[in-house]
Amino acid sequence: MAEFKYLIHFADENGDRFFADIDSTEPLTGAQINAYRSFEDLKERKNGVIRAIAKLLPPVPVHDLPIYCVGLNYKSHAKEANGELCFVTSRECRDLSIEEAPSCILGYTIGNDLSCRFFQLPEQSGGQFFYAKAFDRFAPVGPVLVHPSVWHKAEKTARLVTRVNGHVKQDSHLSTDMINTPARILSWMSQGTTIPAYTILMTGTPAGVGAFQTPRQFLKDKDSVDVEITGLGVLQNRVAFEEGQDNML
Repeated sequence: MAEFKYLIHFADENGDRFFADIDSTEPLTGAQINAYRSFEDLKERKNGVIRAIAKLLPPVPVHDLPIYCVGLNYKSHAKEANGELCFVTSRECRDLSIEEAPSCILGYTIGNDLSCRFFQLPEQSGGQFFYAKAFDRFAPVGPVLVHPSVWHKAEKTARLVTRVNGHVKQDSHLSTDMINTPARILSWMSQGTTIPAYTILMTGTPAGVGAFQTPRQFLKDKDSVDVEITGLGVLQNRVAFEEGQDNML
């Protein structure tokens, strides 16, 4: 039996954090659900309590782990030169073969790989993109972590659709557009490198990136961004600029 189907991580009205296994990709704020204080308790189904969902958090078992990203992994985007399919590792891994990699994947979720394009310009970045992608609150993920046994039923027909203020910016069929599978990505990244358990890996984005449009399109303060992947739900975020900052990404 799988440890979970749709894993969520949330805070209750007191700010305390919990994990829960729900029945769909649409967790409802305010809903009273059976919850656990740790991922380990959830796996063993012990010390459960009833709590209300006040705020959704990234659906990963631990905090402060790195996010690994790949680029140019979609045929449509590779032709041009940010919603993304993500997966989370289940254990520490190194030097995996492609065949071994699936056994190290805990589940799948959605990510929004935000970039501050100003700091990707050559004169600002020096050819390095780390700073432009590493601001606080960048790279949101969620809303749920879907177990591989559930995701594999949807992945062959899955679409990734990104909307900004309701307008479609990306629309891609994963099975035909994605170049390297999650298993191939994890295998390659683990060669000679130890990847910690519960690390998030982003698998690249399809065509539709605003910086490559004519005219160029950038996110602005108060913009709403929805990333939807079949079988994984919808990741919804609103852009909020700090006071005194420029008004577009």
